[in-house]
Amino acid sequence: MYVCICKGITDKQIKQMVIKQGVGSIRELKQQLDIASQCGTCVKLTQQIIDNTIVDESLFKDVG
Repeated sequence: MYVCICKGITDKQIKQMVIKQGVGSIRELKQQLDIASQCGTCVKLTQQIIDNTIVDESLFKDVG
């Protein structure tokens, strides 16, 4: 699904950046992708995707 219509950025791209690059905030994501740089409508959904991806991934990490 498209999250940032202005720049054509999808939820899959955001999730990949969190998982593979360790992105944990919109500020860090903006260094990799040009998201939330125009109208700003995508900011809230982008943060939710980042947060949910971090939580989902941490549930499956081996802590032992």
